[in-house]
Parts: sequence; structure tokens; C-alpha cells
Amino acid sequence: MAAENKFFESYKKALTTAASVAASMMLARTVVNEVIPYELRDYIFSRFDGLRSRLASEHTIVIDQAEGYASNLVFDAARTYLSTRINRSMRSLRVSMVEEGKSMVVSLEPGEEMIDVYQDIEFKWQLISQQVDRSSSHTNNRFSSSATESRSFVVSFHQKHKDKILHSYLPFILEQAKAIREQDRTLQLHMNEGEGWCPINLHHPSTFDTLAMDPKLKAAVMEDLARFVKRKDYYSRIGKAWKRGYLLYGPPGTGKSSLIAAMANYLKFDIYDLELAEVNWNTTLRRLLVGMSNRSILVVEDIDCSVDLQKRNERESDATSPSTSNDDKVRCDPPLLSCRAGLIKHMIIHQVTSNHLPEISAHVLQITLSGLLNFIDGLWSTSGEERIIVLTTNYKDRLDPALLRPGRMDMHIHMGYCGPHAFRVLASNYHAIDEHSLFADIEGLIREVEVTPAEVAEQLMRSDDADTALEGLLEYLRAKTMEAEA
Repeated sequence: MAAENKFFESYKKALTTAASVAASMMLARTVVNEVIPYELRDYIFSRFDGLRSRLASEHTIVIDQAEGYASNLVFDAARTYLSTRINRSMRSLRVSMVEEGKSMVVSLEPGEEMIDVYQDIEFKWQLISQQVDRSSSHTNNRFSSSATESRSFVVSFHQKHKDKILHSYLPFILEQAKAIREQDRTLQLHMNEGEGWCPINLHHPSTFDTLAMDPKLKAAVMEDLARFVKRKDYYSRIGKAWKRGYLLYGPPGTGKSSLIAAMANYLKFDIYDLELAEVNWNTTLRRLLVGMSNRSILVVEDIDCSVDLQKRNERESDATSPSTSNDDKVRCDPPLLSCRAGLIKHMIIHQVTSNHLPEISAHVLQITLSGLLNFIDGLWSTSGEERIIVLTTNYKDRLDPALLRPGRMDMHIHMGYCGPHAFRVLASNYHAIDEHSLFADIEGLIREVEVTPAEVAEQLMRSDDADTALEGLLEYLRAKTMEAEA
């Protein structure tokens, strides 16, 4: 009986409350109708209807910073892309700089919103940040918890643009972010150690603008490089690995290393500097090739004096002979006979007769010409794409013809002695002058005497005063002319 009384009391209270609310609503409606004009009431209601309709048609996409333990590449790309689209007048921004000398990066602060317009469509971006507790148990039955920040981008848009954002807008952001990173990233120079690569930052300042070489040859190299990087589909269609080989040959001091650095800076490619003297086996060559990244330049400097690769026909004849003579063994010259310093320094290794140094065991050096050719142009060369291979030599005629054919070394670039145009480039680089009264005399002597760009640069660096430096260069050229005539 008590329970029934309690139920009826609750029911009566509910009816009383409902009647009170209904009366309040009727009173509010009467006040609105009496006080607010009809036109204003109609406008307010239409705005509420529009807001309700807009909220119903608005869709969102969430882009988390990570998927499990892996970074979300779409999130990274969006962060990079949006940093270039932010309005500096926004109330709250985040600014960072991760490396000295680099530009500051401006990004969204958590909770902030921004509008990006793509193909006349507005997309609203918001950065959301929240703390996630991660607890882990230990053997002593104690629990330790740590809070990590989880970030996400939320993109809001009209539902009719869902296909546009998935198939056009987001792929566009990925491409734009890739281009931004390539433009701003620090290049690296990799050196081989054992079967792997050791990287350091590459800050070589050489560019095609500062390179002292024949202008027509320079333009041809730049055009060839630009055409190569745009031909991914072309190489796939013709069934060839996406790579290209360049042979740089000419006297020492003619700018071969500077040209390599200019190529890297022009394409934003890393450099992999292969020192063959440190490689003992063909299998090591393959492992090094697999360890290279795409969009990179493989360099073997002074290949004619790095290692003497026995020609294949000579190997075949040696294999059929009943015994091996001392001339077939691999030996070393003394360390004093080392090659010039370029991107790498290494000892000359080649075959010599038995009256020189003691022989090296056959197992120490097992690099063959066939192994190097397969490294450059065989099946293993397809392990990556968008790669450039550069070989340099002071003596082109010493190289095996198999290394030089098209498909391996596609473009042969002769780096010759300094000419009048190269001299003017150097004068502009070192003293910021385009004309001088001594130019005519200097250019006349440069046409008559063989002088490398490195020699000219050395004379120009000897004084900060342009007149003094040019006079010193003129005297140097006259002395070389007299030596040549003697």
C-alpha cells in the first residue's frame, strides 16, 4: 500500500511539472508574438533552420598523427602543407626551428581553426590535441603510467565534396608536402663503411651558376638532368631501370667534384660516395646498392686508379691456363702513389710485376669487372629508382670499353682546361666583377696556355683586392707561357 501511494505521489509531481513547463512555453510564445515583430521572428527561425540543415550536411575526416606505432604520412603531409597556408593574423600560432640556418616553421596551435580553399571549395581544418594515459605493469606488481600527447587534424566540408577531398584534395596535399620538403631539406653525403653507409650533412655550395665550365655544355647537362627526373612513366613504358649514368673525364682540377655537387644541389639528391678500395666482394657491392635511397647520386671518383678490374676476356684466358703467374695476382702501390683528393681519397690498387711489392692474398680483393657492371647495369641496378651514377677519371682511355657504352655511361662530359667564359665566372664568384681592364690580356693568355679552373681560382683567392688578384693571375699565366715555350 505504501508503494502504491509513493507511485501516485511521483505521478502527480510529474504531471504538475509538465503542466508548469507547458504553461511557461505558452507564456514565452505569447511574449515573443507580442514583443518581437513578425519579420524578425521569421528571420530568426530561418537562421535556425539553415544552421540545422548545414550541420546535417557537414561531414568530417579525422587524420590521426599515428597509426599504431607508425607515423601517419597523411598527417605529416598536412602539417607541412598547412604551415605554408596559415594566415599570420591568426590569434594563436606555434613557431619552431629544428636546425640552425633553416627557416622557422609556423604551424597551428591545438584548438585553432583555419580555412583552406581548393578549387573554390572551402575546407575547415582544426588541430585537436588530447592526453592519452598509457599504463604498463612491471614484475614488482607496481604500475607506472605516462601521459602522451595524441594529435589529430579534423577536416570539415560539405558532404557533396567527399569524393573531391579523398581523390583530389588529399593527394594534392601529399604532392605539395613532398615538394616543400625536397626544397627545404638538408642533403647528405654517404660514405661506405663495411657493407653499409655512414651519412653526414652535405653543405657543398657549388651550383650551376657558380660552376666554371663551358656554357653550352653546362646547359646540356642541366637539360639532360631535368628531362631525366620527369621520365618515370617513360622508363617504365620502355622497360628500363629509372637511372642514368654520367662519365666525367678530364685533367685534375677541372671541376669534376664541383659538378657532382652542383648536380646534387640542382636535383636535391643525396650523394653516395663509393670507395671501391674498401669493398672486397661483389656481394658487398650489391648490399651497398640495396642500401641506397631513391633520388640519389652514386659516385665513384678516379675509377681508373681506385681498383684495376681485370677485363673479362683476360679472366677467361686466365681460367683456362694450367697455372697462375705472379702477374695475375693483385698488388698494391705504395701509399705515396695515392690519387688526388676529391670527394674521396684512396690508395691505388692495380696489377704490377713481381719485382714490386709482395702479393696480396687472392681472397682479400675479389671485385671483378662483371661484378661492377652488374652493379651499374644488371638486375641489381633495378633495386631502386630515380638514381644517377657518376664515374670520374683523369684518363678515359684507361677504362674498359664495357664501362663506357650507352646504358651504363649515357653521357660523357669532358671537363677541360679553363676558357675565357670560365675565367669570367670565377672572377665574378671571387671578386664580384664582370669587367676589368686586365680581362683582355688574361683571356688572351688563357687561350694560349693550358690552365685549370683550380689554378685560376687559387690565384684569384690570394688577395681580396681585385686589381692585385688579377695582376697576380696575369703574372702566373705569363710564367706558364714561358715554361711551355722553353
